[in-house]
Amino acid sequence: MFTGIVAGKGQIQKIIPNEDCTTLTIKAPKGFSKNLLKGASVAVNGVCLTFKKGKADNLEFDVIQETLDKTNLKNISRLSKVNLERSMTSKTEIGGHLVSGHIHGTGEVLKIINREETKDLQIKIPTNLREYFFYKGYVALNGCSLTIGKVLKSSFYIHLIPETVSITTFKDIKKGDSINIEVEQATINTVETVKRVMLERKA
Repeated sequence: MFTGIVAGKGQIQKIIPNEDCTTLTIKAPKGFSKNLLKGASVAVNGVCLTFKKGKADNLEFDVIQETLDKTNLKNISRLSKVNLERSMTSKTEIGGHLVSGHIHGTGEVLKIINREETKDLQIKIPTNLREYFFYKGYVALNGCSLTIGKVLKSSFYIHLIPETVSITTFKDIKKGDSINIEVEQATINTVETVKRVMLERKA
């Protein structure tokens, strides 16, 4: 599990396609990998990946095709930047919300409103996820815990504070980019429960 508080940006060093998976080597920020053990979970753009090996903050992960197909990791190239977060521990301060690292879909950046230090994004909601988006609800975008702004029929807005812009890859986001979306599990549970109750009442 993660908290959605991104620790910093990593940079893709190598992408090696193999028969069963693709191996990524990512240069992490200095000190990020301290005491990181083989088999540990790391969120890469919000995708929970298993640390394979590495040294000097060059971390190696294997990514299966299903993960590539369902996330924006399929679009990365050498020197691409990704958001990184270590998995939470019993002593972790939960400044965001609980994030599993299991991506529900991807959304396209429709509009970017740049201000002096802040930034607003309008993002398209995948059709199958629209019922889970509510004003002031939580969502994880590329692994970053954020509060949902205005929700339209097929898109929503996110308002980024200066700290988020500077620490994450949102600083360099472009119109048309694909963003990994993980909906808050509590929201999913609530919506599905209400739907089930309503169906039972109609029966």
